[in-house]
Formats: sequence, C-alpha cells, structure tokens
Amino acid sequence: MPGKLYIVSTPIGNYEDITLRAVRILKEVDLIICEEFKEARRLLSHLNISKELFSINEHNENENVDEIILKLVEGKSAALISDCGTPLFSDPGHLLVELAIQNRIEVVPIPGASSLLAALVASGVNFDKFYYYGWLSPKKDIRKHQLLDLKKRKEVIVLMDTPYRLRTLLEDVTKLWSKNIPVVLAYELTKEKERFYRGTCEEVLRFAMKENLKGEFVLIINNK
Repeated sequence: MPGKLYIVSTPIGNYEDITLRAVRILKEVDLIICEEFKEARRLLSHLNISKELFSINEHNENENVDEIILKLVEGKSAALISDCGTPLFSDPGHLLVELAIQNRIEVVPIPGASSLLAALVASGVNFDKFYYYGWLSPKKDIRKHQLLDLKKRKEVIVLMDTPYRLRTLLEDVTKLWSKNIPVVLAYELTKEKERFYRGTCEEVLRFAMKENLKGEFVLIINNK
C-alpha cells in the first residue's frame, strides 16, 4: 500500500499555535518535506522531533519531487510543511500534491494557522465575502496594472507582499487607488510586535514611515 501525504499547517510566528494533531503527525511520519532546512530544523528542534528532511522550493521542486513520490509509492508516509502557515498557500508544493493524486496517494490536510484568516477576523472589516489576490508582481508596470484592475472590484481585497515592499505597497495604493481608501494593516501576526493599523491608506502609510515598519504583513483594503 502507498503511504500518505499530510499537508501540515505550522505556526506563522508563535510556536504555541501548532495543533496537537500536527505535532502527532510530525512525530509519526517517516519523512518531512520542507521549504527551507533552516526554518524546518528550528521548528522541529522546538518540538523535539528528529526526522529525515527533504526540501522542495521554487528552485528545486521539479528536480526533487520524483524521489519523494517514489518513497510514498513504496509505502512511506510524509508531511509537507512550509516555512510558516499553511503549505501551498503562496508556497511550493502544488506539483507534489498533483503527482501524489495521480499516483493514488492519499493527501490529508492538517489544518492550522493562517495569516489570511488571522488578519481578517481581527480587522474589524465585514468579510462575509472577500477577494484574495495574494502577491502583486514586483515589476513596477505590471504591479500598476494589477492595482488598477483591483480598484474596479467593489469588495474587500486582501494583499500580501514581502516585508521590504510594505511601504512601497502602501504608497502605490495611495497614489493609484485613493489616499482615503480604508485599509487595515495586520503586522507581525502572532509575534511580540503584532499590531493592527487601521485608517485611511494615507494614515497607515504615515504610521509605517514613522515607525519604520519592515515585518511580515497582510493588507486588507475595504473597497466595498
């Protein structure tokens, strides 16, 4: 019988947010597939877990996935984790899951922390319906067109980006959208510096510049 592939959600910052089920699965599987060895070893060391590690990321997934699938076909069980949060959500692993399904390997989700939902539930915004766009292009012209297209959507819009583009994103929204558009910046979720900045985009941009914010974030734009 083939093994199982578990998609295991891990904390987005605070290690206490890992679930009991996730810990059990990480202890039971034969191997763990991670994005980066350094981040995985840090988490596993905290949990006192030692396992054979395989890496798949945007640079090596095509090369490494066949070896992992072979082990699963032979009956090994594996857990896929990302650097933080829920795997495959703006993270590698899609090819692995696709090939697992093609090879009749059972794929089992292990739910857990999600920066998207954490940001929304504490935002104060009514998000019964929302549009998750994710990451904008780093290329200036493409990014501009993406924002102008999003501006046409009259709903709650969720964006993410790298920490070093936080200020740039707020500046772009202010210039291309409106300086008065209501936004919520969910900053460093579950960590010691966690904070929610609420107000117009111009006001939140001023906060970001004043406090020199450069951490992980989720940006919620209330365009309803």
